[in-house]
Amino acid sequence: MNSQTPDQTTPSTNPADILPDIGTAAPPVDTRPTAHPRNFGSDNWAGVHPEVITAIAEANVGHTPGYGGDPWTQRFRDIMAHHFGPEAQAFPVFNGTGANVLALQSALPRWAAVITAASAHINYDETGAPEKVGGLKIVGAATENGKLTPETITGAIIGRGHEHNAQPLAVSISQSTEWGTTYTPDEIAAIAATAHENDMILHVDGSRLGNAAAHLGVGLGDITTVVGVDILSLGGTKNGLLGAEAVVVLNPDIGHGMRFLRKMNLQLASKMRFLSAQLNALYEGDLWRNSATRSNAMAQHLAHRLAEAAERGRVPGLEIVQKVESNVVFVRMPAEVAARARQTFAFADWPLAKDIVRLMCAFDTTTEDVDALVAAIVGD
Repeated sequence: MNSQTPDQTTPSTNPADILPDIGTAAPPVDTRPTAHPRNFGSDNWAGVHPEVITAIAEANVGHTPGYGGDPWTQRFRDIMAHHFGPEAQAFPVFNGTGANVLALQSALPRWAAVITAASAHINYDETGAPEKVGGLKIVGAATENGKLTPETITGAIIGRGHEHNAQPLAVSISQSTEWGTTYTPDEIAAIAATAHENDMILHVDGSRLGNAAAHLGVGLGDITTVVGVDILSLGGTKNGLLGAEAVVVLNPDIGHGMRFLRKMNLQLASKMRFLSAQLNALYEGDLWRNSATRSNAMAQHLAHRLAEAAERGRVPGLEIVQKVESNVVFVRMPAEVAARARQTFAFADWPLAKDIVRLMCAFDTTTEDVDALVAAIVGD
């Protein structure tokens, strides 16, 4: 006997009746370059360098062992040893936050605290991942320009030996910093000495390590291995990769659990050859330096053009607020000026300071892009 009343219907089990019609629910992605103009929101917004796309395609051949047993990953280890010394151990991972958590977790016990700048990515921009996933306490110290000093570090060492306190066992610096400033080799050496004198390790968040090295005119090892860095998160995505970073262990006395932690932390790629192929394309030759030099130069050009406009009084209230030492320019910009420029270009408000915007250049930024942005800001 049918118990349904006349206005009741049995729900359809036909997928065609349940799922939306993809062809009509949303228009297809417009892949014309004009539909995706260059912007200054982040170097993450940029596409992938053509040489990296080629490297991925060339690695897409036949079958090869997974989880790092492939020749591309072995080649990556050799390239890292060339940059960072024969004792360096390198581990490709998917992303920067994963690299930071994995690096710190592999080197520290669960009761450790990590001293860093308050503006550091591990403190401000990673949704608490080093603490929630890594199980580590982050101690954010106030800085003027995103850079720690030996004095700042010493002042942040509290609770040593007390069971009620997380134990300060690491220092982490960003190179370049979140404020776009760059540590010199001497500054890093002094920080490393302070850390080691206090029985702490030194970690570098090197998501833009290439930009820092290009700005300083030195090699990657000169601002890591040579000056006492113990473990490094090595960037790739912000310098033109599709999605690949790495953890590089420089101190052979730490990081022994990396082989197991990488899997546990969801950072072990099965088809690792495609991560390694990208990293090889970037770091085997000069691509990392050329791309970083280009983005740095565009930031310098942008800063020069904006300073010129400010000096001529064309934009009252416009002011560059940090040294330009990498691929980013921080500008104090009146709200009405920012609103006008955003009719043409995207860029970010900087949440750590009022009326400051961040203008980020990428490996593919051109002088024409910069000049068009300046025109939008000036109102030409």
